Amino acid sequence: MRAALLPKHVAAVVKYQKDPLRALEMFNSATKEDGFKHTVFTYKCMIEKLGFHGEFEAMESVLLDMRMNINNILLEGVYIGVMRNYGRSGKVQKAVDVFERMDFFNCEPSVQSYNTIMNILVEYKYFDQAHKVYLRMLDKRIVPDVYTFTIRIKSFCRTNRPHAALRLLRNMPSQGCEFNAVAYCTVVGGFYEANYRSEGYELFNEMIGRGICPNITTFNKLIHVLCKKGDVRESAKLLNKIFKRGVPPNLFTFNMFIQGLCKEMKINEAIRLFDCVSGKGQGPDVVTYNTLICGLCKNFKVAEAEIYLHRMVNEGCEPDDFTYNTIIDGYCKQGLVENAGKIFKDAIFKGFIPDRVTYCSLINGLCLEGDIDRAMEVFNEAVEKGLKPDILTYNSLVKGLSQQGLILQALQLMNEMLENGCSPDMWTYNIVINGLCKMGYVSDANNLMNDAIAKGYLPDDFTFNTLIDGYCKQLKLNNAMEIIDRMWHHGVTPDVITYNSVLNGLCKAGKVEDVMVTFKEMAGKGCSPNVITYNILIESLCKVRKVKEASDLLTKMENDGLTPDVVSFGTLITGFCKSGDLEGAHKLFRELEQQVHFSHTTATYNIMINAFSEKLNVHMAEKLFHEMVSSGCSPDGFTYRVLIDCFCKTGNTDRGYKFLLEMINEGFTPSLTTFGRVINCLCVSHRVKEAVGIIHVMVGKGIVPEIVNTIFEADKKDIAAPKILVEELLKKGHIIYYAYELLYDGVRDKKQLKKRHRRKRS
Repeated sequence: MRAALLPKHVAAVVKYQKDPLRALEMFNSATKEDGFKHTVFTYKCMIEKLGFHGEFEAMESVLLDMRMNINNILLEGVYIGVMRNYGRSGKVQKAVDVFERMDFFNCEPSVQSYNTIMNILVEYKYFDQAHKVYLRMLDKRIVPDVYTFTIRIKSFCRTNRPHAALRLLRNMPSQGCEFNAVAYCTVVGGFYEANYRSEGYELFNEMIGRGICPNITTFNKLIHVLCKKGDVRESAKLLNKIFKRGVPPNLFTFNMFIQGLCKEMKINEAIRLFDCVSGKGQGPDVVTYNTLICGLCKNFKVAEAEIYLHRMVNEGCEPDDFTYNTIIDGYCKQGLVENAGKIFKDAIFKGFIPDRVTYCSLINGLCLEGDIDRAMEVFNEAVEKGLKPDILTYNSLVKGLSQQGLILQALQLMNEMLENGCSPDMWTYNIVINGLCKMGYVSDANNLMNDAIAKGYLPDDFTFNTLIDGYCKQLKLNNAMEIIDRMWHHGVTPDVITYNSVLNGLCKAGKVEDVMVTFKEMAGKGCSPNVITYNILIESLCKVRKVKEASDLLTKMENDGLTPDVVSFGTLITGFCKSGDLEGAHKLFRELEQQVHFSHTTATYNIMINAFSEKLNVHMAEKLFHEMVSSGCSPDGFTYRVLIDCFCKTGNTDRGYKFLLEMINEGFTPSLTTFGRVINCLCVSHRVKEAVGIIHVMVGKGIVPEIVNTIFEADKKDIAAPKILVEELLKKGHIIYYAYELLYDGVRDKKQLKKRHRRKRS
C-alpha cells in the first residue's frame, strides 16, 4: 500500500529544490494526490521560495490560490514574508501594497506587520512614510514593541539625529521594553556616523557596563559604519571590549577591518591582517581576497594584487567577476594595458565572461595610452559579442578621441550613440566641449553647448567653467562675461573656479583694477576665495610693482584660514626681484625658512639664483646653488643655464665650462645659446681644444642641424657634422666670428688627424 503524502514531505521537497519553478511544478502536482490538501505551512514554503528567487508573478498566483483555500486570519506570517521579499528586491511600493491589502483580505496587521513595513521604508530612506505608518499604528491602539523602538532609532540615526535616537533609547524602559544590544549599537553607530566619536564611545561603554554585550552579527553592523569611514583604530578599541567578554570575531569582522585599513591607505597593515586570518585557519573567502585586491589596486599596487589572485586560485578560492575586473581596471588605470590583456585572456580561459565593466576598463586604458585604433577594436569586439554599449562605454571612447584631438570622430561617435539607442548625456557634451577648448576652438565649443541646450540638456558648472576658462585664456573677456550671465540665467551659480578663470584672464591682460573689482564682487556674491585666487591677485599686483600690497595679501590669506603655498611665496619673491628690491626678496626668502609649513623647492631657489645672476653677483648665486644641493633640492636645467650665463658674463670661464659639463652629466641638454656662451669664452681665452671638445660633445648628443641626419655614410657624417654645427652656431648668432674662425680651424685639424690615423691603420 502506498504511503500517504503529507504536508511536511511537500515542504521538504520545495525547500531543497534549487529551481523555484521546478519546485512550483512539484507543489502543484501534490494536489493531484488523493486526500492531499496544502496547508499554511506548505503555502508559506512555496511563496518564500518564489519570492526569494524573484519569481513574483508566480508568487502572486500562489498567494491568490492560498486565499481561496486558507482562512485569511491565519496568513499574517505569509504576508510578512512576501513584504520582506519585495523589500529585499527594492520593490518598496509592492511591499506597501501587500501591507495595505491585508485589512481587505480580513487579515488584521499586528505589530509584527507594522514593524516589517516600517523597516522596509526606513531601509530605502522613506523616513516620513515610515513615521506615518507608526502614527497609524498608535491610532489603532497597537502597542509598540522593542523592534518598533529599534526601527525608529535606526530612522533617527539615518537622518543624522543621533541625539533624538538616544532620547528614544532612554525612553524604552518606561514603555515596557528592555534595553537590548541592537538598539544600543544602532545609536552608537549613529553617533560615530555623525562624527560624535566621544559620545559614541561613552554609550558603548555604558552598554557594556549594563551587562549588555552584542553578538558578533550585531557588532559587525556597528564596525561596518566605522570601517566604512576608515576609523579602524576606533573599531579595534570596541572589538577588544567584546572580545574580552567572550565574543570572538568572525570572517566578516576581519573583512571589515581589511576594508577599513585599505580605506586609510594602511595597505601593509591590511596585508598583515590578511595573513593573520590565513594563519588562524579561518580561511579567507572570495570577499576577503576581493577586499584586499581592491585595496591594493586603489593604492597602485596592482602587481601585488595579481600575486594574491594567483594565491587565491592555488588555495581553491574561485575568483569572481569583481576580482578580474578590479585587477584589469587597476592595470588599465596605470597605463599597463598589456598586463591587463594577459589577465583578461587568462580569465576567459578559466570561464570568465567579460561584461561592460571589463570592456570599459580596457577602452579607458587604451585611450590613456593614446591607442585609439585598438580602443575602437575592443569596442567593436564587445558589440559583436552581444554587449550593448552603455553611456559609460561611449563616454570613455568620446573622451579618448577628444584627448587625442580627434574631435570630428568624437562628434561622429555621439551621432552613432543616438542611432544605437543610447542618448548622450551632459557629460558626453562636456567631454567634447573640453576637448574643443583645449584645442583653442572655444567658439565651436560654445556652439556645441547651444546644441545641447536645444536638445534639452542642461549645462552644469563644468560646462560653463570650461568655456569661461577657454575664452579667458584667449583674453576674450567680454565673451567670458557673457557666459557668466548665461550661467545665472540657467540657475547655475558661479563658483571659485569661475572667478579664478576670470581673474586670471584679467591678470594676463594687465587689468589690475578690474582684477581687484572682480575680487570684491566675488566676496559680495558669497563665493569664498581659495589659495589660487590669492595667487592670481599677488601676481597681478606684482606685475605693476605693488609689492607692498601683494605682501599684505599673504596676511589676509592667513586671516581667511588659508595657507600660502610655494606659488604664493615664489610669485612674491619674483615681484620683489622685478621691482629691483633684491634685498627685500632675499629677506623674504630667509624668513620663509622659519615657517613650519614651508620648505624651499627648486623653484624658489631658482628665483633667487636667477635674480643674483642677473645682477652678476656670482658669489651669492653660487652660494645659493650649493645650499640648494645640500638641502636636498635638485638643480634643474634652468638652474645650470642662469649660472653658466652669469659665469660667462663675468669672465669666469673655468666655472662656466665646469658647470656646462656638470649640467650634461646630470642629464640636462643645454640650449645652443648656453653652448655658444661657453664656447665664446673658451675661444677668447685661447682654449680652442676645450671649445672643439664641446663641439664634439654636442655632436655626440645629437645636437646638430637637421641636414646632418641626411648624410647616410657614418664616416662622412662624423667628419661633416662638427663643421656644419660650427657654421650653424655662427649663422644663428650663438658664437662670434673670431670663435668661428678658431673652431673651424680646430675642427679641420681634427679632421686631418682622423685622415692620418686612417692612413696609418691601412
